[in-house]
This record gives sequence, structure tokens and C-alpha cells, in this order.
Amino acid sequence: MISHVETSGFRGQSKGISLFRTDDGKNHIFVFSLMCSLFFLCGLCSGLLDNLNKYFQNSLHISKFESGFVQNAFYGGYFLMALPAGMIGRRFGYKGGIIVGLSLAMAGAFWFVHVTAVETYGGFLLGLFVLASGLACLETIANPYTTVLGPPESGATRINLAQSCTGLGAILGMFIGAHTILAANMQFNASNPRLYIPYLGIAIAAAVLLSLFIPAKVPDLLSIEEFKAEAEGKAIKPLYKRSHFTLGVASQFLYNAAQIGIFSFFINYAVANLSNLSDSSAGNLQAVAFALFAGGRVVGSAVLGLTKPHKSLAIYAVINAVMMLVALACGGWVGVAGVMVSFFFMSIMFPTIFALSIRGLGEHTKVGSSILIMSIVGGAIVTPVMGRIVDMGGMRVGFIIPLICFSFIAAYAVNWVKLEAADAKA
Repeated sequence: MISHVETSGFRGQSKGISLFRTDDGKNHIFVFSLMCSLFFLCGLCSGLLDNLNKYFQNSLHISKFESGFVQNAFYGGYFLMALPAGMIGRRFGYKGGIIVGLSLAMAGAFWFVHVTAVETYGGFLLGLFVLASGLACLETIANPYTTVLGPPESGATRINLAQSCTGLGAILGMFIGAHTILAANMQFNASNPRLYIPYLGIAIAAAVLLSLFIPAKVPDLLSIEEFKAEAEGKAIKPLYKRSHFTLGVASQFLYNAAQIGIFSFFINYAVANLSNLSDSSAGNLQAVAFALFAGGRVVGSAVLGLTKPHKSLAIYAVINAVMMLVALACGGWVGVAGVMVSFFFMSIMFPTIFALSIRGLGEHTKVGSSILIMSIVGGAIVTPVMGRIVDMGGMRVGFIIPLICFSFIAAYAVNWVKLEAADAKA
């Protein structure tokens, strides 16, 4: 039987109500924990990705523009798989979509065992694409699902808590990557025969998660809006006419462009601005930055319980725009510190934009969630552009791209109340 729970509120948890208890009295903390494991896996993969970017520059002697296609293949998989993932979720339920996603992720990770021996750039990109297709299934389902695993007023808190695991996974991914992918590649070697090892670990982890999800009870929950629409047969305003959603998609696209650009070129920025800094040491610095990112998610969950999400998003976006100005103007340790601080203030952006964008979508929530996951392609499209700017104008100049992105997000957050109110009236 399909259950329902309201997901329209965004303020802190109601007094005396469990963060994971729905209005039917059921506690979903175990299912929420399983969702957290999926976010951890996604973070682990993205953390490794940024080391691959620098690795291919070294081992295959390609430009920063060409290395940007690592992100193009990875986030292109997100773009192409997001809508099919939503359809799989509607046809086979949340659990079915998760099983498909884990199976694809496992296949893509196992592919690295073979392609490491051959070491062709195209082969690596194919493996990343398949892996990302699986992760797209997982995120398309897990992001909106976390918002319905408890009372409505704590939806934004839950999604930020779950996404905290993404940051933790990314920290581990960066640490593993710095000591397995880059450590043996510091002198611009031709190859690293141990490259497959972290991906073999990912494949095994996906297999373990499959063994947990297959027997687990993962209920299909609907928001109160979806439940009422099904019961009353009412049509809801189409997505393309909802400005808070369409501009939310644009904001999510630009956020991912900024985030992936910063993640991808942090090592390059640190090495270019700090004398005698090795790639491995820069990787360790990025691990610290990811620790700030993960800590920001935890702190952000508390902040969202005390203030309105759109206000927090606006403040965080403005601060990050300032940090990008510091990176552009200063360089050295000041510039590197500015970029590292931006990791903390990027932390709540993806889940908060997601929660703000799907508010009130009703029966369109699943499709809307798929489109928001598709917008992750911003990282694939814009990262090569940022790489080209870096190749032409220098490392600092490339950070004008995330500056523009954060400025747009700040404007969206400031105007969100008016946009959402206008959409609710029609």
C-alpha cells in the first residue's frame, strides 16, 4: 500500500515529533540510513573523479581542456540517465530503481579493472559514463525520497543530513585518490597500474549494498500533494509554468557548474599558487576542503532548522561569490584559503535548491526530481569551458565562471518567495 506524508514545509522539526516518523506512526530511520549509504557511495565516486582529472593530465599529457571531459563523461551519464531513472522509479518503485542503479554502478566500477591494463582515455570515459548512469538512478530516487521520510517541516533538514554523507564519501575518495591514483604519478609517469584498486572497492561496496536492499522493505511514499491529486483526480500546474521550479533548475545547473569546476581545478589552483607544492600534497589540501564541505552539511542542517532555507541559500551564495573574487584577485595562500572556504558554503546548496525547487509540485514531483538531477550536466558542460579559460588566461581567471554561477543562485534565492507565491496562486 502506498503511504503519504506532507512534504511542503521547510522549517525545523516539530516539538515531540520524530525526524523520521510519518503521519501514519511509522518510523523510517532504517530506510533513511540505507539512503545515507547511497549518498556516501556517490560522494566517494565524485571524490575520486577530481584526482582522475589531474592524473590524466599527467599520464596522458593532455590539456586541462581535454581533461575536463572526465567530468563531461561522468555528469553526461547523470544527464542521460536521470529521466529513464525517474521512469524506472515510477514503474518499479523506489526499491526497483535503487537496484538498477547499484547494478549499473557495479558494472561501471568493474570495467576499470580491465581498462587500467589497456589505459585508453576513451575506455576510462566509458567506464565513468556507466558508473555515473548508475549513480544517476540512485540520486534521482534518493534525493526526493529523503524529503518524505518524516514530517514536512523537517524535509530540508533530512535531505541535508543525508547529503552530509556525500561529503564524507568525497573526503574518503579524495584521500584514497591522493594516495593511490596520484601518489605513483607525481613525476608525470606514463601509467599507474594500481588505478583500478579504488574502483574495485566501489564495485564490491555496490554489491554489498545490493545484498542489503534486495531483502529490505522500502515503502513507496507519496507527498500529501501527490496523494490528494491521485485521490481527487486533479491536474496540477505544469512544470514549465512554475518559475520557482524552472529557475531552480537553472540554479542547480549553475551550482553544479561551479561546484565541479572548483572541485576539478582545486589541485591545479593550489599547485599554481603555492610554490613547491606537489600534486599529492594538493590532494591532501583538497581532502581538508572536503572536510569543510562535510562539516558544512552538518552545520547547515542545524541552520536550516532555525531559519528559512531561501534566506540561508542567499547568504551562502553571496559569501561564495566573495570567495571567488578573492581567488581571482589574490592568489597565494589567501586565494587557496578563499577557495577552501567556499567548500563549506557550497555544502547546503544542492539539497537546498533541490528542496526549494520541488516544493508544491505534487504529481510532477518525480519528473521534477529527474529534471533537477539532469541539471547536474552543468558540471559536464561548463568544466571544459573553465578549463579552456584557464589554458588561455591562467589559473585565477578561470574562477570567473563560479563567480557568475554563485551570483545567479543568490538572485534566485532572494526572489524565491515571490516566485513560489506566484506559482501557488495559479
